[in-house]
Amino acid sequence: MIEATEQPSLIALKKKINGISHDSGHTFIVGPIKLPVQLDGETVNFNWYSWLEVENSLDLPLEEQKDLLIKSLATANLANSQQSSVLTYGDFETSEEALIRMHSICHTGDIFGSKRCDCGFQLKNSMKMISEHGSGAIFYLANHEGRGIGLFSKAMAYLLQEEGLDTVEANEYLGFEDDSRNYDEPIRVLKFLRELPVTLITNNPNKLEALKKSGANVSGRVSLWGDISMYNKHYLETKMEKAGHFRGGYPI
Repeated sequence: MIEATEQPSLIALKKKINGISHDSGHTFIVGPIKLPVQLDGETVNFNWYSWLEVENSLDLPLEEQKDLLIKSLATANLANSQQSSVLTYGDFETSEEALIRMHSICHTGDIFGSKRCDCGFQLKNSMKMISEHGSGAIFYLANHEGRGIGLFSKAMAYLLQEEGLDTVEANEYLGFEDDSRNYDEPIRVLKFLRELPVTLITNNPNKLEALKKSGANVSGRVSLWGDISMYNKHYLETKMEKAGHFRGGYPI
């Protein structure tokens, strides 16, 4: 509970909260927060933001909505869901050229280092590319697990893959589209953080097309290839053959 004696802290919090109004409610963005990250034995300093979607929010001034947001955190049970976030590096807002990565959360690849996919490799190497480039952002999308089907469904899809189905067939067998991801939220946050052009780090033409259709200022893309192994070769081949991913340097 926030008391009157904590007013300076409340003021400090509210200064780091921004709101974006849209048709279904508000997107609240908190940050920037300094986040030193260990990359290949070196400390690289990023700025971290997290955002929260609040649907059908009350028709109140933004400052009053911030007060309600802070006061309701303890009862909102946010740990039962996941919130997305973004890491920015360098002068992301005004630098002439910036790289971005729209990275779907991958519990098995990003956290456990699974070799069934190349997600962990792509996350770390995107961060390296951005820090070496001098300016950019990693959008870490919490509701994109398993191309939007969720972690539990992804586990069942993995079982189907062990029975011989590929990634597309497994998702479709469970009643999902091959790719259920939506980029409306991160695109809103991107536009808030930067108006200048960005270059997208991706092998996926659908991501590039989604950003362009949204009106995001995307000037092009760069590929991110590597970490092919006996464990993920079929997975990567399926992405190129059925999902239209760019081939890059992969032999097929």
